[in-house]
Amino acid sequence: MSFFRFRPLLALGAVAAALMMIAAVADAAPRVNAGSRGTRTFTPPAATQTAPTPARPIERTMTQPPQPGSTVAARPTTPATQPGGFFNRPGLLGGLAAGFLGAGLFGLLFGHGMTGGLGGLASFLGLVLQIGLVAIVAYVAWTWWQRRHQPAAAFAGGPSLRDIGPDPRANSGGGSYAAAAPAAGGDEIGTTPADLEHFEHMLGEIQTAYGAEDLGRMRALLTPEMLSYFAEELSANASRGVSNRVSDVKLLQGDLAEAWREGDRDYATVALRYAIKDEMIDRATGRVVEGGPQEATEVWTFTRVRGGAWLLSAIQQV
Repeated sequence: MSFFRFRPLLALGAVAAALMMIAAVADAAPRVNAGSRGTRTFTPPAATQTAPTPARPIERTMTQPPQPGSTVAARPTTPATQPGGFFNRPGLLGGLAAGFLGAGLFGLLFGHGMTGGLGGLASFLGLVLQIGLVAIVAYVAWTWWQRRHQPAAAFAGGPSLRDIGPDPRANSGGGSYAAAAPAAGGDEIGTTPADLEHFEHMLGEIQTAYGAEDLGRMRALLTPEMLSYFAEELSANASRGVSNRVSDVKLLQGDLAEAWREGDRDYATVALRYAIKDEMIDRATGRVVEGGPQEATEVWTFTRVRGGAWLLSAIQQV
């Protein structure tokens, strides 16, 4: 029995798998990497259970790269304007890849193969390539599905899973931390469960303040550097006639990557996986332009003058 009789079925399976992969890309839209982590700005944070892969390098920072010969490995900083605040959309490369993939799949569906009818040996090799493509796409889709449905843990010792609304402190009751797991990159400052719970509150407070364009509230939560980046994003949104509405923030999983001290200043880096509803709204009509429920995994770094309040000093994507 010829494999060619099953080409329409294979094509339909490939289209379905491709749609699942596109949905995964939409749920994992790339986001900005900005801020400072003291002397570790150009050093990747330690991997954790929440973020087992290395975080992307910081692209926008006011910290100067180490001089040649320094013991800290420097990465070039590339200023980049990222539309959409926390949630930037997939770029040109993703669109081109999806276009080529779609063209090949629909060619397969209608019996022309990935590159049209070349006939003979080329047609047979094309069929082999198509079958391989179906298998690869199906594997990627299956892996994504497994990852999206794996059980969620709490903060490596963890905060309870609960919604963080406009006033996260109102939801603080009922949540507790077990004994915190050791930080993968070390903990020089003795981070406490209260610190970790405070970071969870700040996740909701910062996102909510950003969605409300409340720079006054953000000033009490961010370093001046991070405040300048967010103010720039809000100004760009206003210029385009849109606002970035953020709501329904919920921590799904988190753990401490590393904590250290530099002079009289403390730093703590935590990996956070959270759900959020992120929408771009037309200011004139109130219509939703794009966006919706999403899930993100990010690495946030907080800093404080010893004995002072924690402030968000950097965000990196995984």
